[in-house]
Amino acid sequence: MGERHNGQVQPSDASPMSDAARREAFARHVEPEIPVLLRVARTLTGSAADAEDLVQETLIRAYRAMDQFDGAHPRAWLLTILRNTGSNLRRRTRPDLVEDWNALADPKPAFGAERPETPQDAVLVDVLDEELERAINALDARFRAVLVMVDVHGLSYAECAEALGIPVGTVMSRLSRARDRMRKHLKATGRLS
Repeated sequence: MGERHNGQVQPSDASPMSDAARREAFARHVEPEIPVLLRVARTLTGSAADAEDLVQETLIRAYRAMDQFDGAHPRAWLLTILRNTGSNLRRRTRPDLVEDWNALADPKPAFGAERPETPQDAVLVDVLDEELERAINALDARFRAVLVMVDVHGLSYAECAEALGIPVGTVMSRLSRARDRMRKHLKATGRLS
């Protein structure tokens, strides 16, 4: 709102963005980054549905904050919103308690149905051979996340750091360790000499 002078509201210098300007800025700065947000969210959540929910909430928050965005570094700005939104959503979600962990070891679909193939499974089958997939899945989650974000999705170290909320040096260290563990796994299986 504006300032009061003689009982009347005067517009302030930092007037809110018009709807048309907000939509135009959103289309220019945010929409091109949606595929990156989806890939990062998928890596963070481990679920396509959860990733879509996280990105949707991120886009809503970005749209509402467009008048606060200076136009510089939209990917970094959006990754920060994504990370903070993800943290907030995780805090609100209470974990389900499991009494018998063995019951979750190999869940079967109901009524003898086939397990549906996830989009990630389809991509991995087309892109990665089994041994490479095993090597990636054998990595600790924090190493796997960095490896997938940088080497598969092509994020820069800074973008990965922003998405995960860790220093760039930690990204570099984890990526180095992940690549080393991948090499060792592939050498042990004879896939790499």
